[in-house]
Amino acid sequence: MAPPPPADMPLPQRLQKLASTLQFAWFAGHAVLILCITRYAFSWIRFNYYGGMASFCYRSAFVAAASTYGIVVYKTWRARQKTGAKQPGGALGYLSDENVQYLLMALVWLFMPQYPLALLPYGIYSIFHVATYTRANVIPTIAPPQKLVPGAAASPNGKPQYAPHPMADAIGSFVKKYYDSSMSVVASLEIALWARIFLSALFFQRRSWILIAVYTAFLRARYAQSSHVKNSFAQFEARVDNLIGAQGTPPGARQAWDTVKGVARQFHGATDVNKYVNGAAAPKKSS
Repeated sequence: MAPPPPADMPLPQRLQKLASTLQFAWFAGHAVLILCITRYAFSWIRFNYYGGMASFCYRSAFVAAASTYGIVVYKTWRARQKTGAKQPGGALGYLSDENVQYLLMALVWLFMPQYPLALLPYGIYSIFHVATYTRANVIPTIAPPQKLVPGAAASPNGKPQYAPHPMADAIGSFVKKYYDSSMSVVASLEIALWARIFLSALFFQRRSWILIAVYTAFLRARYAQSSHVKNSFAQFEARVDNLIGAQGTPPGARQAWDTVKGVARQFHGATDVNKYVNGAAAPKKSS
């Protein structure tokens, strides 16, 4: 990481240096998170996920996640301070920021019993963040773009054109091709994680009732802000409707499913945060 800016450096340059340092720390945090998840995965495959190294990697992954989202939250807060803008909705407005939500959940996972599935959404986000930073900053630093020779018909006053590195093009194509589908996978993982926590709560596992309450609030916020989460819930509902609608399904099963859907809709209406933040649009998770 770059050293802190000298005290005698002009303020604009100091702020630019600080921004670059924070951006690199953000990138490094995502890279560390990916490495920790990879190392933890090897322990998990060997059924050694409670070993010393596995536990260290699991906790370190969420420390890295909290650091990266904390940096984004800090930068957003600092930008508001510069412009004098206030957060719409007060405290609820801050909680409606997806970066704040993921920061808080990373801290929750850090101190809760292990749920390996909780690592995967953070890991998928980190893959795309690391890829984007590498494409925009690392590759141009290591292999600067080559200036293209202008053609005979080119204007002498035209801007010079540069050829991007092939690796940068490959990363850009990867992000463009797989981002949306990966966000759908993240949404499905977050729903599956709620089911996993719910099963833990049914068996009264340690801290599971606290976790199910916190994670339900998180998933409700994700539903309000993410079209991918909404689509995943809609697909799940359609699949269960098809199963329940099949011939031979006991009437009790249909009534139970209708009850579950009714309770879910009532919960959705009662927990609409937009009622309490003056209709302000919730901030989206930035990179």
